[in-house]
Amino acid sequence: MADKTFTADQPPLRLRSGSKRDPRTQFAGLPYRTVKNGGEKVIEVLLVTSRFSKRWILPKGWPMDRMTPAEAAAQEVWEEAGARGDVHDICLGLYTYDKWMSEAETLPIIVAVFPIRVRELADVFPEAGQRRRKWMSLKKAANKVEERDLKQLIRSFSLERLR
Repeated sequence: MADKTFTADQPPLRLRSGSKRDPRTQFAGLPYRTVKNGGEKVIEVLLVTSRFSKRWILPKGWPMDRMTPAEAAAQEVWEEAGARGDVHDICLGLYTYDKWMSEAETLPIIVAVFPIRVRELADVFPEAGQRRRKWMSLKKAANKVEERDLKQLIRSFSLERLR
């Protein structure tokens, strides 16, 4: 079996200290597909909007009992984007953000990102009425998300990283 490790060009992560609470972990899926564009295969990423602020994000959520991190990421991609496909058990990298808990408190979150090759997109899925979803080029998706480290993860995504 080939070694699935690689070096990512990721800058050091900075956890903001807006709270005395410990950082928590979430798992995100990077749902992708390849499409032909002028005879060339290009990668597109499926982003969703957050439920409340309507920002463009990757589907993500908390760890789940009896699921690996990659499986939990795939479950979030199903629930939030209605997409199913091939789950890669390789972590593309990490990014951080502050989760809003109340007007007075945020919680620092570290998110591990797992790629998922989308094979099926459903019209009916758990959060269909709460979110929008849209396929975007890597460049456009990177420009739509707010988190600096997530921008870099999306920009640098390639199929070669999965081999």
